[in-house]
Amino acid sequence: MADISPKDIQRLRQMTGAGMLDCRNALEEAGGDLEEAALILRKKGLAGAAKRDDREATEGAVAAVRSADAAAVVELRCETDFVAKSDEFVALTDELAALVAAKGEEATGELSGAVDQLRATLKENISVGRVRRLVAQPGQVVDTYLHQQSGRGVNAVAVVLDGGTEELAHEVAVHIAFTKPAYLTRDEVPTADVEAERATVTEIARNEGKPEAAMQKIVEGRMNGWFKDRVLLDQSYVRYVKQTITGMLGSSRVVAFAQVVVGG
Repeated sequence: MADISPKDIQRLRQMTGAGMLDCRNALEEAGGDLEEAALILRKKGLAGAAKRDDREATEGAVAAVRSADAAAVVELRCETDFVAKSDEFVALTDELAALVAAKGEEATGELSGAVDQLRATLKENISVGRVRRLVAQPGQVVDTYLHQQSGRGVNAVAVVLDGGTEELAHEVAVHIAFTKPAYLTRDEVPTADVEAERATVTEIARNEGKPEAAMQKIVEGRMNGWFKDRVLLDQSYVRYVKQTITGMLGSSRVVAFAQVVVGG
């Protein structure tokens, strides 16, 4: 068997755009001959993937998987919803999420060969997108929610609660899926964003001719609405809008949440 060096594998990858494992196998089959290996990859339909790297991948699928005290939400990107709905694409998304839940966010690298293979098979720019893993500590619970359309996940959420139940964590996850908050608390919102919005709503109120004496109250009211769109704990519960998320939680506390949405 020919001695295949990492440098040769990298050169073949640059020549063909094929995956690392495919390049190694082709080089071994070709006895180390780069040109012959490139021809082997071409015949197998594994070459040419590099030309797809610059094509925009705005479609895809997401998955949410829970494993013991951990949960993962993972996004796999592609170019078209046709590919995103395919069985093999959805299966790989699920496999990635299960791997991340079990081992950690860096574990996606273990399936890089499978991603490369799928890129070559489906002939689209396919890549791993956003990846998040949450871990519940003692006394905490974790759960997930996945919203699906046409057989693929399009909105994945994971939530960790302290002092709550898995059922409550699931309900919070469902709420997050529909409201898409960017932050857990007001303290997490960047100060620059808050100041810019406050200046904007103040100017709007003045342009509307609102009395200066009532300006502070008017501005605070509009800022509360702005926070409500962005901050989970400021929101009304989607299943019962008269109750806030904070009220729904009672003595429980949201430790963290993660969300990935296709195209988001």
